[in-house]
Amino acid sequence: MSDSPVPATTTSRPATSASVELSTADVDAYLRRIGATRPVRADADALRELHLLHLRTVPFENLSIHLGEDIVLEEKALLDKVVGARRGGFCYEINTTFAALLRALGFPVTLLQARCFGDGGRLGIPYDHMALLVETADGRWLADVGFGDHSHFPTALDERGDQSDPGGTFRIRETADGDLEVLRDGSRQYRLELRPRVPADFTAGAWYHRTSPDSHFTRSLICSRLTEEGRITLSGRKLVSRANGERTERLLDGDAEVRAAYRDLFGIELTELPVVREGRRKP
Repeated sequence: MSDSPVPATTTSRPATSASVELSTADVDAYLRRIGATRPVRADADALRELHLLHLRTVPFENLSIHLGEDIVLEEKALLDKVVGARRGGFCYEINTTFAALLRALGFPVTLLQARCFGDGGRLGIPYDHMALLVETADGRWLADVGFGDHSHFPTALDERGDQSDPGGTFRIRETADGDLEVLRDGSRQYRLELRPRVPADFTAGAWYHRTSPDSHFTRSLICSRLTEEGRITLSGRKLVSRANGERTERLLDGDAEVRAAYRDLFGIELTELPVVREGRRKP
């Protein structure tokens, strides 16, 4: 890991004009939400624990898109959803709320924009993804609780060798134009830009992903959470479980069983089930 000084640009911008300062009660409620205790120090060990617990309790999900719910990229609205309503979200939502929690606990955090690699190595749109740069006395870390099946722990941002993680072997490499590419098991995941951003910067990306027929989020349902044994994912009526290296898949029988799965496996209480419109289903 490099011991080079942190560039001044990483903390020079305010979080956002719509940011909120979490009260002690807000922080305590968020920590209860993820089953964590308040860390004594804002260090790398505390960050690792918070990152893992967040992945295990707050689902990566796109249900709002298919429930007709608005997605507002403001910290207060997102905290009400993730902590108050005990929901999850996609990257813009849960990385924004995680950043708010980390800042309240004393971690300097910068929002970063990334473009994901798709089929054939094609890059997605600008502001395709949000990730976090988190600073501690131990170094700079790439934290990301909003990418679904990814690293369980933060990745050392300035390390250029392989980094072993329960989710795979990760590597960060520099591009010719100064960006960073994040690889998992040799496959490129996304290209990261280091310029600091604010939540409002991601409005166009979020709009695209919740409205465009070309977005995979509009064409399918996803609700996924890391578990101690592996991962559970509900996509429509299909429930996929991975535990100890084995994968099982089954179709749930009827709305009642689907609603129970959301409640029992993800902690999400739904009065109605999300439905993908026919014109947007995956081919």
